[in-house]
Amino acid sequence: MTIQEFNTCVDLHADGLYRFVLKLVKDKDVANDMIQDTYEKLWSRVNGFESKNAKSYMFTAAYHTTIDHLRRAKKSERLDFSKHPVEAAKENTNYDLRTALNRALDRLPEIQKTVILLRDYEGYDYKEIGVITDLSESQVKVYIFRARQTLKEYLVKVEAIV
Repeated sequence: MTIQEFNTCVDLHADGLYRFVLKLVKDKDVANDMIQDTYEKLWSRVNGFESKNAKSYMFTAAYHTTIDHLRRAKKSERLDFSKHPVEAAKENTNYDLRTALNRALDRLPEIQKTVILLRDYEGYDYKEIGVITDLSESQVKVYIFRARQTLKEYLVKVEAIV
C-alpha cells in the first residue's frame, strides 16, 4: 500500500469508522483516540499490505481496540465506589425515536450491538462482519436476529409508554 492509497483509504472510511466506534463508546474523545490507534496500526502495516483489505482491517482493529477499552472500563467501573447509585440511575425522560433507539441499542450485549451497527449502520454483509468480529457467517446471522428481536420487543414497550 502506498502513502497515497493509505490517505485515500483514511479519507474514504474515516466517517464510518468514527460513527461505529462512537456508538460503542459514547465518548467523542475516547472515540478519536481509538480511531488514531487504528490509523497507527494500519500505518505500521502499510508496507506489504493491499489497499483492498484496508477497510476490513481498519474496522477489525477498531473493533478489537473498542472491546479492550470497554472491558477495562467495566473493570474500573466495578472498582469505582465514588458514584452514588441515585445519580447513576437518573435518566432523561425526553423520548424521541432516536433516543429510544439508542437506549435500545445500549441494552444489547456488546457483540449483538456490534453486529447490528456493522450491518444496519455501516452496511457490511454477513461475511465481512464475520471477518471483523472473528465469528462465522451463521453466528453473525444468529446475533443479528437475536438483536433485532430484542430491539423490537424493547421498542414496542417504549411505544406504549410514549
